[in-house]
Amino acid sequence: MSSRDVVTWQQDPAHFQKVGRRDFVRVGVVGALGLSLGDVLKLESRADQKMFISKEGVAKSVIQIILPGGMAHQESWDPKPEAPLEYRGPFGVVKTKMPGVVLNENFQAVSKVADKMTIIRSIAGKEADHGRATYTMYTGYRKSPAIEHPSLGAVVSHEFGPRADLPPYVSVPNATENGGTGYLGSQFGPFGIGSDPGSPNYQVRDLQLPPGVDDRRFGTRREIRTVVDDHFRKMARNAEALGAMDEFYQRAYAMISSKAAREAFDIYKETDATKAKYGTGAGQRFLLARRLVESGVRFVTVTYGGWDMHAGIEQAMKRQAPGLDSALAGLVSDLDERGLLASTIVLVTSEFGRTPKINASAGRDHFPRVYSVAVAGGGFKRGLVYGSSNSTASEPEDNPVRMEDLLTTVYHQMGINADKELMAPGGRPIEIIDGGDVVKDLVG
Repeated sequence: MSSRDVVTWQQDPAHFQKVGRRDFVRVGVVGALGLSLGDVLKLESRADQKMFISKEGVAKSVIQIILPGGMAHQESWDPKPEAPLEYRGPFGVVKTKMPGVVLNENFQAVSKVADKMTIIRSIAGKEADHGRATYTMYTGYRKSPAIEHPSLGAVVSHEFGPRADLPPYVSVPNATENGGTGYLGSQFGPFGIGSDPGSPNYQVRDLQLPPGVDDRRFGTRREIRTVVDDHFRKMARNAEALGAMDEFYQRAYAMISSKAAREAFDIYKETDATKAKYGTGAGQRFLLARRLVESGVRFVTVTYGGWDMHAGIEQAMKRQAPGLDSALAGLVSDLDERGLLASTIVLVTSEFGRTPKINASAGRDHFPRVYSVAVAGGGFKRGLVYGSSNSTASEPEDNPVRMEDLLTTVYHQMGINADKELMAPGGRPIEIIDGGDVVKDLVG
């Protein structure tokens, strides 16, 4: 093996798949790579795995906005003003700063920042069931009885870990079933704040010292716990499990004892003008998401429901859309003004769209065959409308994008190769995403 091979290994761990053990054991090579013989044997046992080292990419953080229920693409990102009324729906359109591009009139504020966003109008799905479609939205996989796959946030947590004494993955307001860790360990799951930032009594759980415990007593308790842990670790048969438990406690102590960590969750430090930009109520969830990524959280999910409008879609959209409109526009503009949009992906997803034709109850039913998502920041192109549906929003017209392609592209921007195999129980290697492609026309 030449020195060139050594450099290739350091730059591309997947190169190991092309090199046999005999080459590695040659005199001097193991030492040159900084590997022990045990390391080499471990690598050989995993030589069939796709091994890629994740390295922070253009995007440093992600805010994934989840719109549960399935938001109608016709009443949001992909209006059809020229279609017959029963397809067009009850609303008109609003112009954007992009020539010839309109949004549904429900999104007046977003239309003013659409030139900072990418709108994808050709998402092609297969699942019409809420649970199954939501699973795909979080993981990039179709649901299987054989295995639970990790969500996007859990993978980011696994690959990069925490920054600045903050959890790498936060769910606002609460952790959701489909946003879990799958076959990864529970330590990579989301921290659910347990309270709605838009409520009058907002307070993040688990970040306050217990009543009667000041900083000095807290420090003393922490030292005592360390002594106890050391004693039981020496006695424990399963030291690895105890070590994992200790990691949980260490992270918890770090968060509680860190003033910066506590302040990241404190939206009361924002000015009234900034709060107003996001709107009242649930819009404050978006404001908290911005504070968290600004402080160092890598991945935040924000849930804003519900969009399952089988009946009376006109009145339902009039109730639901204004809050999303002001909150999303406020988030995109605020991130941009603070210089954070370039390094933060804002990903607006719903599990599917709605049927092309208004039903007998003046609503729309579940429809996965074509729908829309919106993305901003993190290296995604500004002012781009990608793909299209046909004249009745019932089929992709051009450039269809699967959810696995979209999530693979998000991973790519973060510096994670979605072909990488993670280890499931039983020593089973599984790709982060199976068969997803980076949509190169969306980024750059």
